[in-house]
Amino acid sequence: MKALFLVAPGQTELRDVPKPEPADDEALLRVEKVGFCGGDLNGYRGTFALQEYPHILGHEVGAVVEAVGAAVPAKIKSGMKVTLWPYKNCGTCMSCRRGRPNACCDNRTMGVRRPGAMTNYIAVDWRELYPSSVLATTELALVEPLTVGFHAVDRGQVEASDTVAVLGCGMVGLGAVSAAAGRQAKVIAVDIDDKKVAIAQQAGACCVVNNAEQDLHEELAELTDGDGPDVIIEAVGNPRTFRAAVDEVAFTGRVVYIGYAKKPVEYETKTIVQKELTILGSRNCLNDFPAVIRMLEGGTFPVEAVVSRTVPLEEAGAALAAWSERPGDFTKILVDLTNGQT
Repeated sequence: MKALFLVAPGQTELRDVPKPEPADDEALLRVEKVGFCGGDLNGYRGTFALQEYPHILGHEVGAVVEAVGAAVPAKIKSGMKVTLWPYKNCGTCMSCRRGRPNACCDNRTMGVRRPGAMTNYIAVDWRELYPSSVLATTELALVEPLTVGFHAVDRGQVEASDTVAVLGCGMVGLGAVSAAAGRQAKVIAVDIDDKKVAIAQQAGACCVVNNAEQDLHEELAELTDGDGPDVIIEAVGNPRTFRAAVDEVAFTGRVVYIGYAKKPVEYETKTIVQKELTILGSRNCLNDFPAVIRMLEGGTFPVEAVVSRTVPLEEAGAALAAWSERPGDFTKILVDLTNGQT
């Protein structure tokens, strides 16, 4: 069977790999859909420090259980549609001992520091599976990136009384928009692309700002009666938006950073002190898969608007290159491994 490898920055290859055999505690999955994530893009560009080469890409998975090992419980059945937890943690570092394995010091995400899922079959521990009898594999492939946004909202302790500004309306940002709206917060979506903020409105944002055309400070001030948002979630990974989050958040507000800025970020530190800000990092997700699956099963998330392009495995490398060249053209690219036989 074929698999898409990221061989080096700017270089992908289709290679032959053997079909795996599941161990006693594993399920064999027939992969149907896999999404490209921002980490894949940064790995392709050579700007993701954690990326190891070469590796099979892919950790946003929609799949079907093909077979199970002898020790897999009866609740995991052949034919079930599933997504999966794509992280591996060490179990012994400080983060793991504190019950936060998502921030493991030696985290190994599929496609980044161990082989990914952009191939026909994978074998995984049955405990990593999250099934749904309602969702299609296209929707299941969206679960993981949305959980990252859900986790950021949890980190920011968003409540119904909060006004939340989400900077960046890619998949992770849309997850934050949806999660904050689900908590009844007032959500302001910010992006430089009208199409993306329009999708954010469908995901639950009540207000939008195109900060390529509008003054971010003025718009946020007007929407919050001059106070600034209670919570700002940065889902871009740009030094400008890193600084803007601190500058624009309300006094005693919370800033949650998801993105990795690709260059050092300079702050006016007195702003952080004078506002007595709470600044939080947010990595991967923790217990957010069930909540995202419930949200998608409710049918309120704009799946069709989000999926910009679906390509077969043979065209996946070219699609990743196109995303790198024209990032504004895409929200989510899915790779279809069914040959049209979903």
